[in-house]
Amino acid sequence: MARNDIPPQKPLPQKPEKPRFNMTWIYIFVMAALVFAYFFGGDKTTDSSASKPATYTEFQQMVKKGYVKEIKINNVEHELNLYIKPEHIREVFKQPVKQTGKSPYLIVQYGSAEKVENFIDQQRNDKKFVGSVAYDNKQHSGWWDILISFGPIVLLVVFWIMIMRGFGKGGGMGGNIFGVGKSKAKVYEKDEAAAITFKDVAGQEGAKQEVQEIVEFLKNPQRYTDLGGKIPKGALLVGPPGTGKTLLAKAVAGEAGVPFFSMSGSDFVEMFVGVGASRVRDLFERAKAKSPCIIFIDEIDAVGRSRSKNPNMGGNDERENTLNALLTEMDGFGTNSGVIVLAATNRADMLDSALLRAGRFDRQINVDLPELNERKAIFDVHLKPLKLDESVDVTTLARQTPGFSGADIANVCNEAALIAARKGHNKVVPQDFLDAVDRIIGGLEKKTKVMTNAEKRSIALHEAGHATISWCLEHANPLVKVTIVPRGRALGAAWYMPEERQITTKEQMLDEMCSLLGGRAAEELFVGSISSGAMNDLERSTKQAYSMIAYLGMGDKLPNLSFYNNYENQFQKPYSETTARLIDEEVMQLINSQYERAKEVLTEHKAEHNKLAEVLMEREVIMAEDVEAIFGPRPWTSRSQEIMKEEEAAREAEEQRKKELAEKMAAERFPDIPEGKEKEEEK
Repeated sequence: MARNDIPPQKPLPQKPEKPRFNMTWIYIFVMAALVFAYFFGGDKTTDSSASKPATYTEFQQMVKKGYVKEIKINNVEHELNLYIKPEHIREVFKQPVKQTGKSPYLIVQYGSAEKVENFIDQQRNDKKFVGSVAYDNKQHSGWWDILISFGPIVLLVVFWIMIMRGFGKGGGMGGNIFGVGKSKAKVYEKDEAAAITFKDVAGQEGAKQEVQEIVEFLKNPQRYTDLGGKIPKGALLVGPPGTGKTLLAKAVAGEAGVPFFSMSGSDFVEMFVGVGASRVRDLFERAKAKSPCIIFIDEIDAVGRSRSKNPNMGGNDERENTLNALLTEMDGFGTNSGVIVLAATNRADMLDSALLRAGRFDRQINVDLPELNERKAIFDVHLKPLKLDESVDVTTLARQTPGFSGADIANVCNEAALIAARKGHNKVVPQDFLDAVDRIIGGLEKKTKVMTNAEKRSIALHEAGHATISWCLEHANPLVKVTIVPRGRALGAAWYMPEERQITTKEQMLDEMCSLLGGRAAEELFVGSISSGAMNDLERSTKQAYSMIAYLGMGDKLPNLSFYNNYENQFQKPYSETTARLIDEEVMQLINSQYERAKEVLTEHKAEHNKLAEVLMEREVIMAEDVEAIFGPRPWTSRSQEIMKEEEAAREAEEQRKKELAEKMAAERFPDIPEGKEKEEEK
């Protein structure tokens, strides 16, 4: 037979696919059986008694004739049932007893329950009705009865279906029941993350240089992997609150153009066992699906705190299980998978050592409080939306806010705008910024607080003592203004403009301590008694004295020794009782010597101090110009200005050098090739 003559083979009959088993059909069948049993089940002899409606007139006739053996009254639905005597069933229903049942009844609607009761009482008196009367005030509704009967069953069935679906997705009690094991990370896609770049992060130049390498890894990973390098797995941003750690992480994602998973450390911790570990695994699975990407965990100390060596001493097993899962995931996924973990904390000393080892968080990036030039850049960012007066100087604002973080500077700008609007200004003037700084540091002014003349004079002498000593000592911070207007919990305050220092000498610390004790010394000298107003000054000076003696090694009897203890959970001091006694003696001697020094300075400038106190009582607020008019020019002001100018010139030279170096590196990386030479190379 020729090949073309071969008859085509019939396809084999396919077996029909069996429908997959579904528990939902069982639930529907059970519900249908219960409904059928409710409506069609039961005893036919008792539940099949006939009934028919009747009028109120027929009701009266039946009672008068003596046909009724029982009356059931329902006052809720204004309805009564007349149960007919057996010998009168055929006459009333026109049917035999076998068809109507043993207890047929008539259903009568009535209007007034009082009339019905009066009618029944009258028929009893006439001996025409001798039956019983019962009251049934239940509301008979078919749907209501069904809901009461089957509502709990329906709820149990629905709850069971949801639990079964949760088991099917999560795979057990530690799995995803109602989605509780899913991570709560917010995902910012490429377009959303690109809205924030390094241009939006003012200051923090050092931190931006360190994270720039991570951006290069994400943009061009092959450039590093071809040489055998490994992409870092994690970077830890460490710094005080409000310095811009979260903003810097978003800028990294925006510069790299990759998805950004943002989550807080507290989102992992739950009361259910295994939920935190499940969320960690789910987070990394989602991140691997969108690789390359960045995972950012804010406040990682909530889950990454150091594990207890003794598990019986209050350890949180759930938190430790979550930390173990995080350690496993960071050490488990591939080194070149393109998933980088960024974390932020201001308590790096509390993190577990396994989390900080090489291979997990490979590098720590310090995000410190901004310096002078960085504060100027931050002010430039937050001052853009404000309507400023021409007299506003950004450099002066930056000098007046030492120790302020980026969040604090944003708050100052916003508060200045609110104060200007409250005063009715068209533009924000420098005084509004000064008031904003005072408001944030000291609190709201309380001009309505009532003080006696004696209290007011004592406060004026106290604050004038601070101003006098800070003006007369070389290393004390320059004075800005003094006020005796109550603000917050303070009854008065003196504002200074501290210098930017990288290191602080012993002489500078002693002058600052002497300035702090000047208020108490002025009270003792010129009031004749001391008060409770110097509590904050004494607290600060005592802490500074202990720091100088115990930590910085500046004592005469304990020189060059530091007993700094960085472990909060240690139950004993790192020195003996004898050393503790020496520390206490040196601290007491140091504070007393500076207190006597303050009294000597005040005694020497007694006339100027008293005049300053009188002006302060009269005006309530005096500026540095008023103090200069009384004491004369500060001897060290010119030298301080020269130092500030030298520092400013050094900073500008350093910035110019960095800019030239960056341009040189860019030119070496992307050299300009002439067009003709490029064509020759292509050939």
